[in-house]
Amino acid sequence: MTDNNSPEPRPGFFRRVWNGFWSTSGVVTVGFTLIAGFLAGIIFWGGFHWSMEMTNTEEFCTGCHTMETNLGEYRETIHYNNRSGVRAICSDCHVPKEWNHKVKAKIMAVKDVYHEVMGTIDTPEKYEDHRLSMAAQTWRKMKKSDSRECRNCHKFDYMDFPVQEARAADAHQRAIDDDMTCIDCHQGIAHQLPEGYQEKYKSVVEDLAADTGNQDGKTVSFAALRAFLGGDDATDVTER
Repeated sequence: MTDNNSPEPRPGFFRRVWNGFWSTSGVVTVGFTLIAGFLAGIIFWGGFHWSMEMTNTEEFCTGCHTMETNLGEYRETIHYNNRSGVRAICSDCHVPKEWNHKVKAKIMAVKDVYHEVMGTIDTPEKYEDHRLSMAAQTWRKMKKSDSRECRNCHKFDYMDFPVQEARAADAHQRAIDDDMTCIDCHQGIAHQLPEGYQEKYKSVVEDLAADTGNQDGKTVSFAALRAFLGGDDATDVTER
């Protein structure tokens, strides 16, 4: 026989959660949580994006004492002052536009904060001691990325070769034919070239070729390029 006076069994845990979810108070709570989470996400994303853009400004990039040398050299180049009035700032050349590469670059930039705190290049003498190695790091990065940041503004597809000077047009056509990249010619486009840069650049090219097993000869050394262009140094190449 069934005892009619015995209490009904309590619903299980999941049943109670399900019933509570669909109760009036449950719907209000969940709705409020979703709205709060959505607003928090917007605030977080906005703050994150703002900080990313803020660290891309010229003022931020040149705010450190150790960047005074870079800033002075940059102001003497065509990227700072030219007849068209179009300027490329630090981030245009050193920070990728693509999101994944940009975040990686920002993470890698933490080392710059470390060296600023440690005073690695806080005197002109220290800066000159490290100039070649710093330049080589940038050359290596640009070679590996096929001068990705240069192509933020400059692309072979949109160059009008007939209106270029003959030497520039010939060099750009050779770059296309021989699968070269911008940094092969334009090492001194924004900063002074250190002593011994030709041999150092050659070693960067050879090291990358060894790392990737690229022995097809397409990567032209700067010495060969200089002979082709008839210039005495990289400045001759970049100023034209």
